[in-house]
Amino acid sequence: MDKKLGAYICTGCGIGDSLEIEKLVKLATPKVAICQTHPFLCGKEGLSLIGKGIDEGVNTLIIAACTGRAKQDAFLFEGKICERVDLREQVAWSHKPNDEDTQALAEDYLQMGIVKVKKMNLPDPYLLETVSRAVLVVGGGISGMTAALSAAGAGYDVVLVEKESQLGGYMRKLAKQLPTKPPYEVPEPPGVFQRIKEVEAEQRIKVYLGAQIEKTSGQPGAFEVTIAQGEIKETVHVGAIVLAAGFIPYDPMKLDHFGYGKYQNVITNFQMEEMAKEGRIARPSDNASPKAVLFVQCAGSRDKNHLPYCSTVCCRTSLKQTRYIRENDDKASCYIIYKDILSPGLGESFYAKTQEDPGVFLTKGVVTGITETENSDLIVEVKDSLLGSSISITADLVVLATGMVPVAALGEEIEGTCDVKDNIEVPSDAIIKSNILNLEYRQGPELPGLKYGFPDSHFICFPYETRRTGVYAAGCIRSPMDGVSSMTDGCGAAFKAIQCIELTAKGQAVHPRVADLAYPKIFTQGCTQCKRCTVECPFGAYNEDEKGSPLLNPTRCRRCGTCLGSCPERIISFADHSIDVVTSQIKVIDIPEEEEEKPRILCFVCENDALPALNLAARKRLMYDPAIRIVPVRCLGSVHLVWITDALSSGFDGIILLGCKHGDDYQCHFVKGSELANYRIPKVQETLDRLRLESGRIEIHQVAIDDYDKIPMIFSKFASKIQEIGPNPFKGF
Repeated sequence: MDKKLGAYICTGCGIGDSLEIEKLVKLATPKVAICQTHPFLCGKEGLSLIGKGIDEGVNTLIIAACTGRAKQDAFLFEGKICERVDLREQVAWSHKPNDEDTQALAEDYLQMGIVKVKKMNLPDPYLLETVSRAVLVVGGGISGMTAALSAAGAGYDVVLVEKESQLGGYMRKLAKQLPTKPPYEVPEPPGVFQRIKEVEAEQRIKVYLGAQIEKTSGQPGAFEVTIAQGEIKETVHVGAIVLAAGFIPYDPMKLDHFGYGKYQNVITNFQMEEMAKEGRIARPSDNASPKAVLFVQCAGSRDKNHLPYCSTVCCRTSLKQTRYIRENDDKASCYIIYKDILSPGLGESFYAKTQEDPGVFLTKGVVTGITETENSDLIVEVKDSLLGSSISITADLVVLATGMVPVAALGEEIEGTCDVKDNIEVPSDAIIKSNILNLEYRQGPELPGLKYGFPDSHFICFPYETRRTGVYAAGCIRSPMDGVSSMTDGCGAAFKAIQCIELTAKGQAVHPRVADLAYPKIFTQGCTQCKRCTVECPFGAYNEDEKGSPLLNPTRCRRCGTCLGSCPERIISFADHSIDVVTSQIKVIDIPEEEEEKPRILCFVCENDALPALNLAARKRLMYDPAIRIVPVRCLGSVHLVWITDALSSGFDGIILLGCKHGDDYQCHFVKGSELANYRIPKVQETLDRLRLESGRIEIHQVAIDDYDKIPMIFSKFASKIQEIGPNPFKGF
């Protein structure tokens, strides 16, 4: 497009009080068609001023005002290139007013904004020829049925696939469910059967029972799914997928220290529920009604040798099952040995009500062993009890409160139990080898998993997402939860699937860069088939052809730019974000001569956590070193090493990268970007050492959004370090 540039500089919010606006106007005027200022650019008059320029032919705008994360609706100009230059948070609010270094900072940012819009282009959205607005739901348990009903209720067709011969999942096997109504004290008849009737009556839902997915290909908006139902196979087209395949109980045979498999009268909570469902609770050894039942909580859960996590419902399930025993025989006694009783939210009322029963005894302790007497009674040894030192309890039935394992963690299809790899945590980039979706993806047939095999993407900000765009996890396959939470989960996942379909139909990206129209373009003639883009893409957007060249599925892409940062040949770019765009910004920054003793430090800042943290620091009026020049990036995974070499060759004295935290307790918004940067940057540092250029000139830091107060100190320490190292020897060349 032929560009007519217009620069609009806001003088409000302290900008005009901190900077010499006339100098900024003088700097911009030769480079743009229009340069105007206004004290309230986001107000009615300010927007009218911009609108007048657009009427006069301006189609490329530089808005020099507040952060681009603010006033997004006000500065939205459809069909126009628009770059936000942050003179408020990154300059006026975080640096000394009316200082030459602050002025130089503002001038550099303005020049960076101008050169960026000159280099970038208006994105053309990728539009599928046909978008399916049907939703596939995998799993007919309570979360899957709720997802199906939610999508159908919103007007979308649903394909529901259940591998069993009937709907209902585990909740169909319950004698009673946990309380869902005030006063939350009494177990209720299972509500799953009403939900089954609703699904069967809904005309928009097509149910496949006794069916499995043989193959899933395509991309959001255009998935092709082959469903095998016995000998019959059918291919359906769907726009998004809700994975609600549920859980299976942890294998109790691994709990031999509790005597399971050795003593007949040691059973699991799942077996207890089956007995109650059938109408009679009896000892397996002699079919007698038990008079003393002991429940062992966290049997294999919260245990690094088995399931390190809490399965959330085991405590309340045991509390519920004591009701079965006591209602059947008010002279029977129940004992609950717990590490901690976890009964969150309104479940506390249920816990408190159970405590009132004189026949239920609860004590904190660790079961160290179980032995059997001649008459098949069980002696349970407990240490560290609240009752004192070690104690022994004689019971005629022991119930192990075993936990939940997501079906996605299965190494193979196993009926009834789960065989999880002992002591092995699933790494963040592992592909779970189960048999659920059978994706035709280069990166594997199933979803990548987080720790312990739960398929998920970003558990803090985007709880239903997986690392396969358009596939949303719900219910116990995502995280252990009760029935009510599973229903909430199913509803949430269904609406995320609908959002994905509708955004895809417009050519827009899904979370976290919602509505982004750009997508990667590949100059395939220059590809060397190194496969880095196809391997490193966090979302499996790339397949490969027979030669190993990347085949992009654009609607799988979340626009993080990791592929751009990974490509050594620099053949991947976005219309508005490319190697050239960022390199041009770097090169336009003014680098003072060595004798001026004014260092320059380039800072690549992730737009998801680091940039908003910087904005928070500015709002708190926390000052930081004016030598820093901020370049926002989509993700640290998108940082190309050529940007670093170009910055050093341009004379920058140091380079610092600020990205999302990654690991067990926090996550990069694009899952792997920050982790990849931590892998790449040390290699650059090694190269610098070989070139006799100090590796300490480059640092990478992880910051959370609430680490805003730490960022000025990070900058200060790095600036001091650069002062000690001395000027870049390339300065002036």
